[in-house]
Amino acid sequence: MPKVTFITPDGSPNEVEAGPGSLMEAAVAHNIEGIDADCGGVCSCGTCHVHLDPAWLDRVGPAGPHERDLLDFNDAADASSRLSCQIELNDALDGLVVRVGRRP
Repeated sequence: MPKVTFITPDGSPNEVEAGPGSLMEAAVAHNIEGIDADCGGVCSCGTCHVHLDPAWLDRVGPAGPHERDLLDFNDAADASSRLSCQIELNDALDGLVVRVGRRP
């Protein structure tokens, strides 16, 4: 099971051991502050916004077209932004570090 570090908006790191599923599901299961996941993971709300640590950008990969459209509505989004519901966790992402996105 991969370990993921979520850095919450107040700067606190929270390392969690994630089971199978999405990064958003891991955040919700561990009550990570700032990940609301209002739509339940269907890529329709943007309330699971995270910023990937630069070292992980290539391994995680780019956002898909629909995800990019949602991120375009978020003033806090940048080149490192992803929706955590769209990141499927696997052993290759063990050690992933993300910053929870601030709300606009």
